[in-house]
Amino acid sequence: MKTIKISKDFSPFPAGRFRIDGKYSAEAFRDDILIPAIENNDVICIDFNGGFGYASNFLEEVFGGLIRSGYTKEKLLKQLQFISKDDPSLISEVLSYLEINS
Repeated sequence: MKTIKISKDFSPFPAGRFRIDGKYSAEAFRDDILIPAIENNDVICIDFNGGFGYASNFLEEVFGGLIRSGYTKEKLLKQLQFISKDDPSLISEVLSYLEINS
């Protein structure tokens, strides 16, 4: 299992939807970190703890964007695990983006 701690492995302040929005955008996280992890690991644990400002547009672009990129909800639900002790509601929000976009 690979763990991605967003605050450590990407940024404690992720922001924006697209690369044009800045270095720590959802598009950058999804394309540069998350998709390679999905392609090279059976299970990925995404740890949201320690991060600040997980805006809806960031989360939707990361996780809804996976569906739009061709990943199925079923595959992602089997492969992804989430940790969010700081804000447990983030997990249900992420799951809703997988559902809405599938």
